[in-house]
Amino acid sequence: MNISVIGGGAWGTTLAQLLADNGNDVLIRDINPDFVKKINENHLHPFFDLEIPHSIKATLDLKEACDFSDVLVLCVPTKAMRIVLTEINKLINSKKLFVNVSKGIEPDTSYRVSQIVDEVINPNNFKAYVVLSGPSHAEEVILRKVTSLVAASNNIDAALEVQKIFSNEKYLRVYSSDDVIGVETGGSMKNAIAIVSGIASGMGLGENARAFLISRGIKEIVAIVTALGGNIETAYGLSGVGDLIVTASSMNSRNFQCGLKIGQGMSVDEAVGSSAQTVEGIRAIIAGNEIGIKYNLELPIISTAYLVVNGKISAKDALQMLLARSLKSEKYW
Repeated sequence: MNISVIGGGAWGTTLAQLLADNGNDVLIRDINPDFVKKINENHLHPFFDLEIPHSIKATLDLKEACDFSDVLVLCVPTKAMRIVLTEINKLINSKKLFVNVSKGIEPDTSYRVSQIVDEVINPNNFKAYVVLSGPSHAEEVILRKVTSLVAASNNIDAALEVQKIFSNEKYLRVYSSDDVIGVETGGSMKNAIAIVSGIASGMGLGENARAFLISRGIKEIVAIVTALGGNIETAYGLSGVGDLIVTASSMNSRNFQCGLKIGQGMSVDEAVGSSAQTVEGIRAIIAGNEIGIKYNLELPIISTAYLVVNGKISAKDALQMLLARSLKSEKYW
């Protein structure tokens, strides 16, 4: 089948290879002419300089990508998602299946991508929405290393369709779910804890401290997911704890690396600006803090990280604040 990937960055082009491996014709749309040229003329991944299937094509033309397929894989930064979807909505006149693979929260509104789609896309042009998420470094998937994801939709038939499209018996297994809220929220909030984990490493606190922050961070992810209406099982699944495991300790994680640089003394702006890929974790910390206030949640790690990323306190002072909190039992509920 024909599939359009909107966004030809590290993850978008990697998923294009997976889709091509599965026998699909893939057209990538990206706004970077160098990326498009590299894919079309050199048949190379624009980030990793690895050869990709020659059948994969790329274009600068969003209309061409929309006309190419009724399956649109959304792989753009969350901060740009509304702009891109608004453009798409003007260009399409048939029902499309929207598959979101970006993990983040929209600035200003704190919307999940499904909420943006609901608000922007004309129902006449909408078939279904599926979020595809889980522990998945593009650096490994491009090498066809074994990975597992979860496809979630309010339309279970759509989730099953995406599960089938993306599953590959040699290296990628997809599970299905009907918990869009849980999968989207877990996929974004784990980025917040990954930033914190990176800060701890940058400060030289050691493995014990990072284990403490990650373990207690899981509690905060679960609290946010369930407060928003997601399922606790989802928070402990691939898109929550699973994604946190791979994100909170790996140098392949852009969010961990960002936190690492902050812990080493860089400003937040410098750390974010030094990444070639989008860092969603800073926005996730801000959104998590807002959710905590709205729902009266106890989120000491995220609320303290919020003060750090907004320049209110130093990372060193944040650590002391966490350690000086009143002593309590380790109850998660």
